[in-house]
Amino acid sequence: MPSSSASERYLTVAEVAEILGTTERFPRRLIAERRIAFVKVGTHVRIARSALDAYIEANTVPSITPRRSRLRRADLRRAA
Repeated sequence: MPSSSASERYLTVAEVAEILGTTERFPRRLIAERRIAFVKVGTHVRIARSALDAYIEANTVPSITPRRSRLRRADLRRAA
């Protein structure tokens, strides 16, 4: 869990949704399923920017370098 500090920025559900490019329903579901760390301030729910960044990092799928297709090489041989 990310460390909290006085300088930590806490985001509303609406701000998290805007950053992720989703509706508010998605971050609310992440909270309900306990898939992202959050803070309750009275009746309000806030998500630390560091927790959002950690969630994004953990769910980022790295790209891969496509392998050359054997079919493509065969097609190039036929063209020559």
